[in-house]
Amino acid sequence: MDIVSVVGTILAFVVIIVGTILKGSSLDALWNPAAFVIVFLGTFAALLVQTPGAVLKRAWSMLPWVYRPPDIESENLVSRIVGWSEISRRTGLLGLEPAIEREADPFIRKGLQLLVDGTEPDAMRSVLEVEVFAREHTDIEAAKVFENAGAYSPTMGIIGAVMGLMSVMQNLAEPSKLGHGIAAAFVATIYGIGLANLLALPMASRLKGLARRRSQMREILVEGLVSIAQGDNPRHIESKLQGFLS
Repeated sequence: MDIVSVVGTILAFVVIIVGTILKGSSLDALWNPAAFVIVFLGTFAALLVQTPGAVLKRAWSMLPWVYRPPDIESENLVSRIVGWSEISRRTGLLGLEPAIEREADPFIRKGLQLLVDGTEPDAMRSVLEVEVFAREHTDIEAAKVFENAGAYSPTMGIIGAVMGLMSVMQNLAEPSKLGHGIAAAFVATIYGIGLANLLALPMASRLKGLARRRSQMREILVEGLVSIAQGDNPRHIESKLQGFLS
């Protein structure tokens, strides 16, 4: 679990709560069911209109990455590739067959299978790079769902505030209710801006960064497997791949 992300999310809520108290308001003032429905469901409705179902599904599956990032250990991958290279030099490419069964990542399994099958280096690079590009594109598009949520939610907050003020204007004959009504109207603005700047936009940036790191790891794998197919020296392969990490 990424403790920094967890602390950041908790701190975001603490700032709002403590700020409200320091300003002399009560915590009850932060809760307004109508504002919640307008901002959160309104933002979700806008995303449904804009985003294909498959992208929404991928975005939802990526959301846990914010707090529990996928295992991205480039150093470990480089050492494994060097190990595969040494095996291939000792026993030939067919000696890598047991390694295929031990791998859980479908992309690594596919790359090793192409290597064992004796695929030409250029053909192997072509096949794997297409998949690298496609996966990165899919993940970036999914991350943009949260970016779009950050764009819509402030506007939904303004809509909620305006609707609240409309309600206030209809009750001008009861001055005792005006203060509470106006305060409740602006809760929607807090929801909208808070959702965008404390959650949605940071999450989008976080997920984009993780998607690019995963893509870089796959590029390291492609380069390593192609080097093995070309019969490069393990030490040369290690030196080349270390360049990605620098």
